[in-house]
Amino acid sequence: MTAEFAAVDLAMSKFRADSELTALNRVAGSGRVVRVSWRLRVALAAIHRAGRITNGRFDASVLDVLEQLGERGTDGGADAVRLAGPQTPRTSLVSVPARPLDLGGIGKGLALRWAAAAAAPLLPDGAGLLLEAGGDLVTAGHAPGDGWLIGVDDPLAADADAKPIGDAVAVLALHRGAVATSSVSTRHWTAPDGRAVHHLIDPETREPARTGLIAVTVAAADPAWAEVWSKALFITGVERIGEEARSRGLAAWWLDARGRLGMTPAARAISVWVAEERVG
Repeated sequence: MTAEFAAVDLAMSKFRADSELTALNRVAGSGRVVRVSWRLRVALAAIHRAGRITNGRFDASVLDVLEQLGERGTDGGADAVRLAGPQTPRTSLVSVPARPLDLGGIGKGLALRWAAAAAAPLLPDGAGLLLEAGGDLVTAGHAPGDGWLIGVDDPLAADADAKPIGDAVAVLALHRGAVATSSVSTRHWTAPDGRAVHHLIDPETREPARTGLIAVTVAAADPAWAEVWSKALFITGVERIGEEARSRGLAAWWLDARGRLGMTPAARAISVWVAEERVG
């Protein structure tokens, strides 16, 4: 499993000078065609599809915005020839993106997908696995009889960075699939101009999204797509998130800036406990 995370890091990390993504970002906007590894190709295909399906609300081409706001990737970089090198059966030619990419979220989802797939054949008969990376989760094998019990965290809880497990607004039972959360309680900082900012960028304004939401959690079959939808629903905003999530049949939980909890019928169906006093 750890080998999959290491391979994804080498392919998609914006913090490594020797990653494929760093090399790709250095030639962004050049119109060139370059050869990339199969992992990076899958990630590029996924972000293009996610952009289409979410009507542009999922957009990975925000690295320049994040850097302007003060979140830095690597200052060095591999030259473009350090991408995938010669043609092999597991490399592909792709057009370089128009803007530099941040693949952190979808890269994490893909790493979980591939790590779970690698681990599943190694599990003993009847055994199961719950794999976590940066707050996102995926299952493999057989879940416990009542499912894996997963808390939906409350970002407004006191001392949110060190809160006990009991500080949750809902608990869901996951029998298979994945869970991902997009929240302003992670990756937030003070920008060079003194503003409080976070990493969830609105593709229309190219600014940190102010949507009336502070966290969105999605349960889905695949961890990469759970990640896509948690971000896309966050960008959708407090006024339309319920309609959007319900229309797509998503199991989604969300908290607005006043701490009120919302959820879809699909989410309610797999919730084994809900802080009903927070539902609004």
